[in-house]
Formats: sequence, structure tokens, C-alpha cells
Amino acid sequence: MTIYPLNTGNFKLDGGAMFGVVPKSLWSKTNPADENNMCNWSMRSMLIQDGNKLILIDAGIGDKQSEKFFSHYYMNGSDSLSGNLAKLGFSKDDITDVFLTHLHFDHCGGAIQWNKDHTAFEPVFKNATYWSTENHWKWATEPNPREKASFLSENILPIQESGQLKFIERTGNYTQNVFSNFDVLFVDGHTESMMIPHIHYKDKTVVFMADLLPSTGHIPLPYVMGYDTRPLITMAEKEIFLNEAANKEFVLFLEHDSVNECCTLQNTEKGVRLKDSFAFSELF
Repeated sequence: MTIYPLNTGNFKLDGGAMFGVVPKSLWSKTNPADENNMCNWSMRSMLIQDGNKLILIDAGIGDKQSEKFFSHYYMNGSDSLSGNLAKLGFSKDDITDVFLTHLHFDHCGGAIQWNKDHTAFEPVFKNATYWSTENHWKWATEPNPREKASFLSENILPIQESGQLKFIERTGNYTQNVFSNFDVLFVDGHTESMMIPHIHYKDKTVVFMADLLPSTGHIPLPYVMGYDTRPLITMAEKEIFLNEAANKEFVLFLEHDSVNECCTLQNTEKGVRLKDSFAFSELF
């Protein structure tokens, strides 16, 4: 097995929305905002090559939305999903599996594109199985008013219409052996049944954090996004996970931290805190 970090670009979101009830005087120490109160965030995917499988975890925001849509998110940087796949020597047709942690637009938008005639949407990865879970799929296709703007039908319905959609069965909060050396933790605070991959790699457990821990700035328990639908559940899920991550020395792969690609945690008198941050290549 070989793991490749895969940057798909950066975007900006309001700092207050990203840190909920935590005041700017505190969160701005780790995530400084611009003059519009916006902080820069990555949309980092992961590519796993394992035998005849090439698994993509999340796909970024894509490029099919309108100019007005993108104007809200201040896209920046030179990275793209297709460009960085090509740099690794792969094409979109090589992808065998697309694992979507959840169906918010910044995680799945890059998995769907316009067709050649610009008349309909189609999967980017025509040879891949797209993986979600039934609870979350229902949540995304029948969205609540709070999340409706994050669940875009053009990102979601074409997956099912193509016949490429499959569901990972949720049995409790942890499902083992989804793929070889690849387990899944289910969490419900950010959105219903978000999937957090645990990949067992070179004697380490690498955890793809999705939106359970967007950045190192979100490590303290109260630092919970305003986007989370059930913030108290997020805090409880974070507390359990962070303690396990510190005790078992998990390597946390950060999807949205534009500065820190990975980190490890440690127990302190103030609770679980950052131990080290580093690029994935520095450890592996």
C-alpha cells in the first residue's frame, strides 16, 4: 500500500462560522483572518494505491459551479485534483473507488462534472465505485434547512443515476475492513453518519479527519464549527476520539488545514493538545 496526499485547491470561509461560539480573539491566534474575516482552508484529498485498487478519499469542490457560487469562496492556489493526479502518474480513469466522507459540496463536488455537451452532469471517475452510507445519503437527498445549501443535487444525484453508487453498511459506530487495512468510524455531530477512515499503514494508524477536526486550531473541545448540526454531539465525539488518538499515537491527516498537513496529539494538564505537525512525507 502507498498513500499520496492530494491537494485539490484552497478556499476561504468565515472564521466565525468555522469556530462557532469561540471568540475571534482566541481562534485568530491559530487561524488569522483577512480583512473580510475570512480564513484560508485547504481541500486535501488522499489517494491510496493498494494492489489493483486506487482509492480516492474525497474530491474537493470541483469546477462546475457558477461564477457567482465560487465568488463566495475565494478559490485560491494552483492545485487541482486532475493536475495533481497527473503529477503522480495517474489519470481519472485509473480510480477504482471514490470514498466520500460526506456529501457537502467541498468534499464531493470534484467527483461530478459537466458532460461534453454541457447538458447534464456525470461522474468524473467513470470506472470507479462511489461509496457513501445509506443514513447519510437519505440525509443529503432530503436535506434539512440548515444544511440545504451544502447538499447540492448536482453533486449527489448523478452518482446514483450512473449506477456507480454503493453503500457501506453502518454497524454501530465502527465498521472494519471496508477495504484492506481500512476501517471506518461513523460520527454524527457535523452531519449524519460522516465517515472517518482509519488506514493502517506502515505500523501507524493514519486517520483522515474530514470535518471532525478541520485543523489543528480545532483541537480544544469547545472549538466546534458553527456548521455542525449537533455541536454537543461533536464535542462528545471529539473527546472520545482525541483521547484515543493521543493514547494510540494516531497520525491525523487534516483535510482543511492549509498550513499543517498532518499532526499528532498528546495528553496535557489542559487536556489533549497538539504534539507535532508535519508534512505526510516527513513521516512516511
